[in-house]
Amino acid sequence: MRISVFRDSVNADRVGASILLKEIREKLNPKLGLATGSSPVGIYRQLAELYRRNHFSFKHVSSFNLDEYVGLSEDHPQSYAAFMREHLFQHLDIEPRNIHIPNGIAESAEEECIRYEKLLQEAGPLDIQLLGIGLNGHIGFNEPGKNLSSETHLVTLTEETRRANARWFLLDGQTPRQAITMGVGPIMKAKKVLLIAQGEEKSSIIQEAFLGPITTHCPASLLQLHPNLLVLLDEAAASRLIDDSQPSFRIYVNKRIDFLYEPDLRELVQ
Repeated sequence: MRISVFRDSVNADRVGASILLKEIREKLNPKLGLATGSSPVGIYRQLAELYRRNHFSFKHVSSFNLDEYVGLSEDHPQSYAAFMREHLFQHLDIEPRNIHIPNGIAESAEEECIRYEKLLQEAGPLDIQLLGIGLNGHIGFNEPGKNLSSETHLVTLTEETRRANARWFLLDGQTPRQAITMGVGPIMKAKKVLLIAQGEEKSSIIQEAFLGPITTHCPASLLQLHPNLLVLLDEAAASRLIDDSQPSFRIYVNKRIDFLYEPDLRELVQ
């Protein structure tokens, strides 16, 4: 596991976008696992800007989103399909047929889970999976509990998650109660996992997820077992990892963690 801390979120976003760009440029048919929510927005902004300036192509890229709300069509402004169009896809030349997002208004949510899981299995391991992290440690919409599903499944969102997402539904007045989400299986099978978190409100769960025990009650803690995990944090999100009492900037680490502060991009993409 590598944890990289940046002075601010803009630097973290630039590095995250460059890491994704490396996969896009070097792979014949790159398969990207993509996330929604506030955490990856800066990465998508930087990636769109890199595309605008350099005119590389996304036509050979396939994308697989983590999740979608049940009951929201792809045209609903708060659907994750609409989120991806707004923040990334409309700025690129990615082929629509290569974009994969669960259908939130499928006649049967259970059958849609089976369909999406089949797509993931046919695609094989994702080249890179981009993740944020929920305040309760969820990745995708894999919520804390006694058990975690390895396959795409229908999930009832916790009240904590619904409260965190309520700001996006002020006009509707009702935050969705269910979602279809990729399970932890494809996430853990991805060749690389890139997790980004910003802000002090994420500092506690970052400490729990990466320095605490591995437990289904903090789904992100399972990422400690991934052989190629890179975590990008701003200083606020990393604040509970940092020992400010020492004369020089240092981090509480163990043998599993390779810590870098404001790393050169070359240190992260070897």
